[in-house]
Amino acid sequence: MSEPDYAAIKVRQQGTWASGDFAVIGVTLQMVGESLAEAADIRAGQQVIDIAAGNGNATLAAAHRFAKVTSTDYVPALLEKGRARAAAEGLAVEFQVADAEALPFGDASFDAALSTFGIMFAPNHAQSSSEMLRVLRPGGRIGMANWTPEGFIGQLFKTIGQHVPPPAGLKSPAMWGTEGYLNELFGAQAASIQAQRKVFNFRYASAAHWLQMFRDFYGPVHKAFAALDEAGAQALERDLTALLERCNTAGAASLIVPGEYLEVVIVKR
Repeated sequence: MSEPDYAAIKVRQQGTWASGDFAVIGVTLQMVGESLAEAADIRAGQQVIDIAAGNGNATLAAAHRFAKVTSTDYVPALLEKGRARAAAEGLAVEFQVADAEALPFGDASFDAALSTFGIMFAPNHAQSSSEMLRVLRPGGRIGMANWTPEGFIGQLFKTIGQHVPPPAGLKSPAMWGTEGYLNELFGAQAASIQAQRKVFNFRYASAAHWLQMFRDFYGPVHKAFAALDEAGAQALERDLTALLERCNTAGAASLIVPGEYLEVVIVKR
């Protein structure tokens, strides 16, 4: 099987993540960044890179711990959201547009590399994981939060894929939420890999409220609906509503959907 056209896929992905307004959804996930910064033992004065930082949840968490943070993403509009958040909190952070698969930094430049639900979406997994390891010094720590295939977001992307198929040959981002695959990507250069299943609760007023928010603001859902005709959009809405109602633990009066993810800490040899 021939390799996917990663360059073309990346252009499409950039358009997807730039659509809507991811920051509206992203800020609700801040606690994931804080938890990850603790798990990765981020310390004052350390050089930390946040890869595929989005609107900067791990960036802010590391800066809260007085690390020297470089926040990177290949979508400039998302970095601007992170920059505004850091400025509002008076945090000194460097922001740089950068592709996770071609980081513009020297070998062993950082003490820690973080990514919350970011690097997992880079299309060429071998290349992005290799870059993450390359820019990290020996003995440095990688911290990641990755959605699991079995969890809600894994099921969300599977449902979307039934209506708007992903590019042929592309590996699922949710593979990053499995310990076996992380061992494939990082094991050869890892002194240790620790992974813990955790849950982030999506809290919304109802399934309809979640759908409206994600349809308006979350790029992958926004773009999926835009790609479908009216009948197709109605079918996707029905399937997503069924998924939300099946996963809802709050009863009829509200919506709480547990989203399972893998919190990962890797020590580089």
